[in-house]
Amino acid sequence: MSLPDYKSPEKQSAGAHPNCAVVQLNVGGHLFSTSLSTLRKHPDSLLAELFSRQPALRSDAQGRHFIDRDGSHFGSILDFLRSDWLPTDNIPQVHKEAVYYNIKPLIKALEETPQLFGELVGRQQFLARVPHYKENIEVLIRIARAEAIAARHSTIIICVLRTEEDLGFYDNAINSLEANKESVVTFGPWKAVTSVKDLLDCVETDIRSQGYRVSVQPHVVERSFLSRSYDFFHKLTFTWW
Repeated sequence: MSLPDYKSPEKQSAGAHPNCAVVQLNVGGHLFSTSLSTLRKHPDSLLAELFSRQPALRSDAQGRHFIDRDGSHFGSILDFLRSDWLPTDNIPQVHKEAVYYNIKPLIKALEETPQLFGELVGRQQFLARVPHYKENIEVLIRIARAEAIAARHSTIIICVLRTEEDLGFYDNAINSLEANKESVVTFGPWKAVTSVKDLLDCVETDIRSQGYRVSVQPHVVERSFLSRSYDFFHKLTFTWW
């Protein structure tokens, strides 16, 4: 089914095909000129939807169609629509915009690049197998912020249980801990070959991605005579200033 004609706010020349209309865009203060056919290239996209009928878009003072979104990477969106060109820089950011505008061929192409393939297929698939991973990250940040009053550092103990066998030793391990047991955040166990170090790297990466300065070190529990030592515990330190 053909798309309905777009009615440009400017008067089009007689006989001009509507898809040839030049569209002036203001995307969050970034200015662009493109054709209507470019914006309509992928009929399922948000851009095609907006410009397939009289759009419910505001205009800026110069009459350009205004999209209230950061336009820093909109040029890469247009490059793909025009010539299937893929960016080589800022791929995660362009992917985010492609998802917003629902340009499925671009989303798929970006997710197959090395920059995103490892993140989406490798790391995120692993983290999906770690119970309550995202919730635990939120808990870590919440505890750290609560302990930040008049302090330069906040230190939280993380317990990482790699296997079901480790889980069986949890009660004994936690009882050997001298720190506040109520604030210990536990990860695992999980069914994947990924190591404890990989999990800790993910924790550090995901908290740093939110702007926090953090570091992870082993937390050594002093063992008493004839008692078993456990290497489940690690110190996550937030540095505030």
